[in-house]
Formats: sequence, C-alpha cells, structure tokens
Amino acid sequence: MARIVPDGWQNLDTATPSIQRELETLRGLSTTLPDDYTVYHGIHWSTLDRGHAVFGEIDFVVVNRAGDLLLIEQKLGFLGETAEGLVKEYPGKSKSVPVQMARSRDAVLTKLRQRNGASHVHVESLLFCPHYAIKSPLTVGIVPERIVDSKRKDQLAAIIQQVLPIGDEMDTVVVHQFLRDVIKLEPDVSALVGRARTLVARVSGGLAHWARQLDIAPHQLRVTGTAGSGKTQLALAEFRAAIDAGRRPLYVCFNRPLADHVEAIAPPGGMACTFHTLCEAVLRAHGQTHDFTQPGAFDALVTRAEQLPVPESLLFDTVIIDEGQDWSERWRDRVFCHARADARRLWLEDPLQNLYGRPAVALPGWVGLRSQANYRSPRPIVRFLQGLVGEEAGIEAASPIDASDVEFLTYADKTELLAQVKMGIKQCYAAGFKKTDVAVISYHGRESSHVMRHDRLGDFTFRRFSGAYDLFQRPVYEEGDILMESVMRFKGQAAPAIVFAEIDFAELDDKAVRRLFVGATRATMKLVLVISEDAAQQLLQRIS
Repeated sequence: MARIVPDGWQNLDTATPSIQRELETLRGLSTTLPDDYTVYHGIHWSTLDRGHAVFGEIDFVVVNRAGDLLLIEQKLGFLGETAEGLVKEYPGKSKSVPVQMARSRDAVLTKLRQRNGASHVHVESLLFCPHYAIKSPLTVGIVPERIVDSKRKDQLAAIIQQVLPIGDEMDTVVVHQFLRDVIKLEPDVSALVGRARTLVARVSGGLAHWARQLDIAPHQLRVTGTAGSGKTQLALAEFRAAIDAGRRPLYVCFNRPLADHVEAIAPPGGMACTFHTLCEAVLRAHGQTHDFTQPGAFDALVTRAEQLPVPESLLFDTVIIDEGQDWSERWRDRVFCHARADARRLWLEDPLQNLYGRPAVALPGWVGLRSQANYRSPRPIVRFLQGLVGEEAGIEAASPIDASDVEFLTYADKTELLAQVKMGIKQCYAAGFKKTDVAVISYHGRESSHVMRHDRLGDFTFRRFSGAYDLFQRPVYEEGDILMESVMRFKGQAAPAIVFAEIDFAELDDKAVRRLFVGATRATMKLVLVISEDAAQQLLQRIS
C-alpha cells in the first residue's frame, strides 16, 4: 500500500463534494499503488508571476523511491475543449487546464531548484478527469499519455507507474522535507474520545510551521500557547520529522485519552504514551510488573521506575512533552532520562489549562516561544473567554468561523440539571449537528458528577468510559450515541458541539476560571453551558 500524507485522511470530516471525490481517489491510490510510492494531497504552493502572488493547488503529488515527482491535477465534472485547449469553467471565469498544470510544475521545479540536494529531481504532470471523456486528445494542449479520463479512470494506478516508475532507491529526505514544508498541513488533534476522527487544520503561520524554523543548539524549545494555537499539531510535526530523518521520537503527556488518540494517528516508528505508561514500560523492560490496585499505586510506580536504569530500547532522539502545565519537576527529570545526549526536546504547555494547581516547571537555558492565537475556537467563544480570563491573558481570536453566540441554560436543582442537559443536546441537533458531533462534558470529575451516573436521558444514550481497560490496556466504553466525559479526561481534545454541563462553583476563583476555560475551548463550532443559577450570576458579572 502506498503511504498517504498527511495522516488521518481516512476519517477526514467534511461534506464538501470535491473533497469527498479527492478522498475517493486517495482510497484507490492507497490500495492500488505499491508501498514504494508516497502520495501527498492538498499541496499548496505559491510563486510570483509578473510581480503578483499566485496561489494554486496541486491535488496530489506522487513520489517514487528515487524522489521523482508526479503532479496530479484532478478535475471534476464537465470540461470545455476549445480552440485554446482544455478549460474548466468556474463562476464568472474559466481557467486553462494546460496553463494551470504548467504553472504548477514550474512553481514546484523552481522551489526544488532552490533546495540543496534536489537538483536531480524529475517532475512530471498528469491530468485526472474521472467524470469526463476527452473527445479530441490531440487538441486539448496536454500530451494524451498524460491524461486519464473517464474511459481510463480504472487504470490510474497503472498509468502512474508507467509515467513514474518505482526507480532506484535514493536518499529522498530533501524531497519529502520540501513537500512537508510546502504542504503546511498537520493533523489537528480534535476528535471524540475513542473514535479515529482526525480533522486536518490549515493554520496560517501556525506553530506546526514556524516553530520548526528555529535554529537552536541544543534544541530545547518551550512553547507556551493558548488552547487552539496548534501545540499538539507541532508535536505531531516533530514526531513525524524525527521518523523521516531515521530518528526515534517519544511523545508523552499526562492525559490518557489524549495519549491514546495521538498514538492512534501518529505514524509508526516512535512511542506515544502517558508519563505513567512510560514508567510502566521501564518496569516491563526489566521483567517486572506493577499492582495498580494498591493505594498510592501511581506514585509507587514512579519511585520504582526511578530506581531502574533506562534500557536502550526506551532511549529516544526526540522527546516531546505535551500538557507541560500538568507536570512536576520530578516527572521532568525522569522523562529526560529517556533522551539521548543530542536529542531534540520540546515542551508544550498552557497555564490556563492547569487544572491541578501545580507550579510551573523550571527549564533553565531553554528557548521560550509564546502563541496566544486561538485558531480552533469560533470567535464568539474566544470573545467569551477574553471576558473570562481578562485582557492581560492576551488571547487572540484567529478562527475564520463566526458561529452562534455561547448559549446559557441555567438550573436550580438536579432534576432541572438533567432537563437542561437534554435541552442542550436538542439545541445542538436543531442546529444541524449529528450525534457523533456532540459531546457532553461534565465540569466535575467522573466520581463526583451527577450527570455521568446516567447512561441515558430520555431518548439520548451516552457513550461513557467504564473505568476499565481491556487486555491491550485500551479504555473500555459503554455503548451509546453521544460521548460523555469529564472535563479532565477531555482536555487536549475537541468536538464540533459541546454541552458543558453541571457547571457549579461557590466562587469564581482561578481554579474555576481554568476549568471553564478548558471546557469552553473543547468546542470547535457550538458551545452550550449548563450552569447553576448562582454560578451563572457570578459568571455573567465577570464577563459583562
């Protein structure tokens, strides 16, 4: 099977017909091309033409073992065969397909020639029009052998291999790095717990691109970024870059659901886990097991791991710590024992998501980088958060989405609480969200939550973490339509529509503000707050 980049394309959540057609092409290429090929999709490039910036899109780029490229332009629907060649009609204008393809090829070649070690790369082009049959192949302005129309669409993979043979094995690191720099796409970790839904976010000027341009020796970078700024995207970019360079990365975070999700979408070749899972791996490497049923089991686990040498199999060339605000200096010292002497080290944190009240970890000598732009949360949610945390936090609304305002549903007692949770779900459904888009997040922990004791409310059934793990140490969830989680476990993840339930606090102190901030920033489209009357009064006074 060919490798597809970026990762997570199988579960890309979009209803755009053109994207769906591209995904169909990807599914075909992934199964019909041999593993000697890599297919990049959604490649964006820019170049200069007559002094003006020109932006275009190449639908697919296929790379062989020698590092040569085949640019595939996919055109859907009807095409016009004119005296000037093949054209595609768009609202208010038409575009020459041969000119577009030539311009794309020239742009890629120009940029490749600027890269050391890429001067030998050959670049070919191919037109794929699966819904249109070319009537006059000799007059459309493209070599017939470079056209795959509806009559030959089932032969796409075979024709690709004719145009771009597998080639001899060569060092292709420069080519793949070039494509990753151009694509500027990283999987955004915004998915429902236990489901492999990966949304691909293009963050203009985001952390996944410009933080990796820093030249630091030794590479020790501390990134303090607000929710939605792209911290975990950056972590995945570092993870993948290490693997591409033949190095072994380690991603470690505090939150188990986040670690499970990153492990599911990260490419093979490294390790993604929680801190305690890493400690347990040390024990297993020495032939030991640990009893988690005893009181203080997790602290005892850390102590036992500290007493054992780190085996060679658990040493890494890149060490990435996510959710750094939840870490202690003891944990910091322990995880750095897993870093080789020349390892790249990356520390990601957001003080506003510190739910455990732990002091900031000292990292003397590290380079610091701050990012306060939230690209994930719609602008009304960020405006709400700006009023909550104050102007001094400096959070910027960078999302292009201007969704509906944050909705408040208040309750006076537990009976009314459950009724308002149901109302919040109904409001999400009425806004057009599907059951898989909605998550009910409790302000309280799993043990103290009243809402999380219920496996259903009326017609709504909930998919809840049972507290148990299977033989492969994967979390076991009870069956249900709508995900229900605590705000602690859902930290680091997101869903399109969030019903943030049973918000109740005696005082709107820093702890309450941080918990509200974490819960609110889980929503990528719609946010409904189910909040007690007393807490609502305090909150409205704060943000007004």
